[in-house]
This record gives sequence, C-alpha cells and structure tokens, in this order.
Amino acid sequence: MAEENQNLFQQIKNQLTDYMSNPEMLLDVAQSLLLALAIYWVGKRIARLVSNMTGKGLTRTGNEAILVNFIKNIVYYILLTVVIVMALGQLGVQTTSLIAVMGAAGLAIGLALKDSLSNLASGVMLVLTRPFKKGDFVEVAGTSGKVTGIRLFSTILHSPDNKEMIIPNGQITADIIVNYTTEDKRRIDLVIGVSYDDDIREAKKILQDTITSHELVLSEPAPVVMLKDLGASSVDFVVRPWVKTEDYWTVYGELMEQIKLNIEAGGCAFPYPQTDVHLHQVNAG
Repeated sequence: MAEENQNLFQQIKNQLTDYMSNPEMLLDVAQSLLLALAIYWVGKRIARLVSNMTGKGLTRTGNEAILVNFIKNIVYYILLTVVIVMALGQLGVQTTSLIAVMGAAGLAIGLALKDSLSNLASGVMLVLTRPFKKGDFVEVAGTSGKVTGIRLFSTILHSPDNKEMIIPNGQITADIIVNYTTEDKRRIDLVIGVSYDDDIREAKKILQDTITSHELVLSEPAPVVMLKDLGASSVDFVVRPWVKTEDYWTVYGELMEQIKLNIEAGGCAFPYPQTDVHLHQVNAG
C-alpha cells in the first residue's frame, strides 16, 4: 500500500512539473480543470437527485424512516465517490491507483471500526425485521423500557422510572427480544397461598369471584383459578386473568389488593412461613 501511495504522489508531482514548464499544457490543464469541476458539479446534483428519488420510492412502499435515510445516504455517497473518481480521471490522475488506495483505506477503516459496523448492521436488521417499534415496551439485552428511538448504532429506551438507556444494537440482536406490547391481550400470573386450615373450596371461590368481578378482566379468554402446589407452609393457587395490554399494571395492583381483602373477609388466612420444632426429653441413666 505504501508503494502504491508513493507512486501515485510521484505521478501527480511529475505532471505538475510538466504543466508548469509548458504554457500549452497549462491551457490544457485549465480546460481539464474546468471540465472536472463541471463533472463534479453536475454529478453531485445527479447523485442527490437519484438518492432523493430512491428515498421517495422507499417511503411510498411503507419502509421505516431510519431505513429510508440510511439507504438514501448510502446511494448518495456511492454515486458521489464515482463522480469524484471521474473528475480526477479528467485531470489525468490514474484512477486505478486511486481506487486501490481508497480500497485499502476502506479496509483499514473497516477493521478499526468493526464493532461500530456490527452495531450498524444490527440497526439495519432491526429496521428490516421490525421486532419492535417506537412506543413499544420491550425487554432487550437484560433491560426493560419503552422504545423512544431506533438509531443506526443504538436503540433508546426509557425505563418506568424515567431513565434513558442507550443500548448498542449489536447487543439487542445477539440476545432474546421480548415485546410486551405486540399483542393486544396479556395474562396476569398470580400465585396466592392460603392456610392448610382453610377450606380450599371456599378459598378458590373467593379468588374466582374476585377476578371475575373486576371490570377490566376479560371474559374471553376465561380467567383460570386452580390449585398449583401443596407448599411447605401454604396451599398455593395459581390465578390467571386476561386483560388488555394497556390495563396490565392497573389490574395487577388492584387485584392484589382486592384478593387480600376478600380472602381475609371470607375467613381465610395468609400463612407465614413456619417451622415446627419438636423437643424430646431424654431421661439420663
């Protein structure tokens, strides 16, 4: 690569020396320079026009704005590079050597920025596959929050306590993505324990009546109350009502409060973890 750079710079130096020693060649240089500037001026506008047309076409087909802007910029800079090479070729620069130098420089930059390029590729994949969109509540890379922005290199989440979290896109695509707002319904899973001394039929009825009487609990799918486990200190029921996704936390909190009140009002009890210790007296002798 160093040898190619040296040859290119030597070639430009030799051409400048020849031009300065020959007035006719200076005139040719001026004409070539004007033509090169014209090529650059016209080519740059054509590149911008083509990139804008590409963006409009992608927008009409319903693509995300971030993907549209990304492809627009890629198209523009590729075309602009071609225009610059054409303009330099008009000036007599050997474009073959220039392209080789640009390729080597691009490779070096790519290796130095491999992590950033990985995040860039992941950002494009997120836009193409659309596992979530702005406004969704998701769990990605071990972090939960509301999506407020999807960028090429990172995704912005806001936590429930209003903290902004910037997560590299590479970490998101390398892990499980949980989207809590994709579906319009969610199931609340509660485990409620009652005492072994309580009537489990009465406890089950109290739980069933509590969830079915809540106005935000859906009748379809039907809520479920069933015995789950005979624990060390309690008889455990699983309570599974379905709600609209936007009502999840409202219903969750209200049901937890109402279940406690109704269980206690119905004569049942929430047991504390306990251990029975039996002492045996041993007579000496």
